[in-house]
Amino acid sequence: MSITPAAPSGRDHGPALLAVLDAVDRAPGAAALRARSYDLLGITTGTRLLDVGCGGGLAVAEAGGRGALAAGVDRDGAMVAAARRRHPDHAFAVAEATALPYGDGAWDAYRADKVLHELPDPEAALAEARRVLAPGGRAVLTGQDWDTCVLDAEDGALTRTIVHARADLVAGPRVARRFRGLLLDHGFGEVAVEVSTAVLTDARWLPLATGLAESAVRSGAVTREQAAAWSADQAARAAADRFFLAVPVFTASGTRSR
Repeated sequence: MSITPAAPSGRDHGPALLAVLDAVDRAPGAAALRARSYDLLGITTGTRLLDVGCGGGLAVAEAGGRGALAAGVDRDGAMVAAARRRHPDHAFAVAEATALPYGDGAWDAYRADKVLHELPDPEAALAEARRVLAPGGRAVLTGQDWDTCVLDAEDGALTRTIVHARADLVAGPRVARRFRGLLLDHGFGEVAVEVSTAVLTDARWLPLATGLAESAVRSGAVTREQAAAWSADQAARAAADRFFLAVPVFTASGTRSR
């Protein structure tokens, strides 16, 4: 699942962000969601796949295991360095999603997971996706809607304030609900949207909730005292096996028109 509410905003955070992304990759349902993206892309032997915002390169390696000629790009040089160390048999490059260093029609499949919410101009990224895809190529976009993070808490109004304050720190907190429109606007057909929901109840996920509160304090949306009381409620729930965090994740797919 694409669950990153406590991750640092932006993608240029080196080891700290890589650790968060590694944890996300191990979250319940994450492996199945990645596998679903490969199925939607039609990955098979010889498929030329570009993974945009590749992070540590896990998806590139998994797609390569299915026979794809897979490569990844990320704007964070530390991410690309880590991906190269972990997966030396695949190609990785530092690049922006809005300025990919490849020719027109160079790829059969385009994948962007946990990427578009970080971009001030997701439309430019979709234009690049269409440009680098061959006619008939497939694109898959995956991400959470940052305004739609569901937690069980004593104070519902304060919870909404905290969730929305964290969302407002993201460049495009609601871009996932626009995935279908973005694909249609950029000449993709056969557009479809799926949703899956990560439900986290284990106490080890408590830092995701408390991280939301810390972000809300930094943004000035809540006081330190309010955040402390809210976090204490979450900690008590976790200790009593009553922690509940659910995050809907949207996956949109489409085919580049000829």
